[in-house]
Amino acid sequence: MELRQIRYFQRVATELSFTRAAESLHMAQPPLSRQIKMLEEEIGVELFERVGRGIRLTEAGRYFLQQTDLMLQKLSETVHATQRVGRREKRRVGIGFVPSVLYGYMPGFIRQLRGLDQNIDISLLEMITLQQYEALKTGRIDIGIGRILLSDPEIERLVLWEERLIVALPREHRLAECSSLSLDQVVSESLILYPARPRPSYADHVLDIFRRQVAVPEHIQEVNELQTALGLVAAGIGLAIVPESVQGLFGKDVNYVSLSDASCTSPIMLSWRKNDQSEFLKSALALARAAPVPA
Repeated sequence: MELRQIRYFQRVATELSFTRAAESLHMAQPPLSRQIKMLEEEIGVELFERVGRGIRLTEAGRYFLQQTDLMLQKLSETVHATQRVGRREKRRVGIGFVPSVLYGYMPGFIRQLRGLDQNIDISLLEMITLQQYEALKTGRIDIGIGRILLSDPEIERLVLWEERLIVALPREHRLAECSSLSLDQVVSESLILYPARPRPSYADHVLDIFRRQVAVPEHIQEVNELQTALGLVAAGIGLAIVPESVQGLFGKDVNYVSLSDASCTSPIMLSWRKNDQSEFLKSALALARAAPVPA
């Protein structure tokens, strides 16, 4: 299998026409068709099927397209990284993070990482845990700092600790002055969940906690950002279940009350590619493992 065959396949898959694909590749259609046929014979399955006068991807073709997209993204990043090494430029390390860790764990960890190697340029990208896994596999990031436990054969993860969850309530809410609350007390309230998409996400983690212990709240509003959720709490729209480290945001308009059930937690974890054997990653993991667990 040759790289040019994969690029030919992707162009045909995009155009869904051998004629248009050949024109955009500045080649004749018969050689393009032969290359796709050779690719299918090597793989042992058909990637396209004819539909009337056109073509469409088979189920195998759709899967192959998705995987080759990831492969070519990774190849592009590898080429750029190799060029930076060759020019003796700083090596880029991408770190993906969920926004809520900015209020507790991440700032100190990033400061420590920056001190590990002066030839490392750290790039920070905000993304939920699900997005981090895809970004890790394509090489867009090298470390993810997330909150939900997803399984993927290509990704390793390290749970650093379980952070307590608390309830954010409007200042004037009838439960706002309670010393602690149970899920039974809040399940009938309007619940603001975040992020609304993509899923699965922290929102599903919160719903799972309710589902296991009480019942899924009937009144739910979904938003995409933590700040938006707390802004709606401050406006009296509902309450939200948030990590303990964010308490204090919207301080004059929002009260934060602990949950009485100690099992209501959210993991803070690191994720990385299984095949990453870099010295920087080893040092980063050693730092993370040595960090004290917050009280």
